[in-house]
Amino acid sequence: MQFGICALSIVPVKLNADDTAEVVTQLLYGEHFKILEARKSWSRIRSAFDKTEGWVLNSQISEISKEAYEGIGKTGAVEHSSDLVSFVSGEKGLLIPIVMGSSVSNSQLAKHCYEGDTGKPGAHKDQLINFALNYLHAPYLRGGRTPFGIDAPGLTQMVYKLYGVSLARTALDQSGQGEALSFIEESEAGDLAFFDNKEGVIDHVGLIMQDNYIIHVNGRVRIDRLDHTGIFNTEVRNYTHKLRVIKKII
Repeated sequence: MQFGICALSIVPVKLNADDTAEVVTQLLYGEHFKILEARKSWSRIRSAFDKTEGWVLNSQISEISKEAYEGIGKTGAVEHSSDLVSFVSGEKGLLIPIVMGSSVSNSQLAKHCYEGDTGKPGAHKDQLINFALNYLHAPYLRGGRTPFGIDAPGLTQMVYKLYGVSLARTALDQSGQGEALSFIEESEAGDLAFFDNKEGVIDHVGLIMQDNYIIHVNGRVRIDRLDHTGIFNTEVRNYTHKLRVIKKII
């Protein structure tokens, strides 16, 4: 089996080996993965971070050894860039822009150097909301995980990644993590609220804030009211999402 690392700022991971295929997620700089299948132009990979599988262009990934892959994280917690945009330097001083949440402790494997700020995971739970506010007004992008385009589970996953906690990639899979709470009143800022569709399938998630507000993605990253029914959007004067369950992750 082969192994790789993302040495570019953002790499789309596709559902199929086709330029027109749906983007299921994105690899951010420094994230590593297993190469499950290699073709002439595409490879099917499995992310080490959240186990998401999909297809990436071979020209957008860099291979690493099995020893390097297995050594990631063994010497300490993986550090993530905490600025909206920062840079790593490569050969001859070449600067490569990277986005918030990139795994910069792996920069040496990509033969780059990072000298910017990193997040300090696990300090205080209130820090989750501070991380989330950095994404405020980012546009919705299916499969996105960056301040320049993100989806609902991408937002919650990235906020918890910056905090040092791993979440699954989809809202449905994230809802299987953590401890269920019976009432909103039991929740704290940073807990997750999940919402289902007309078929009863969980398809949306957001981070609970203080005073019955929630930050989530609906067209853009936004803050709305939350109650026992669901999310109430004051702009359209209606409920947009029906509450299913509240989960305490940490």
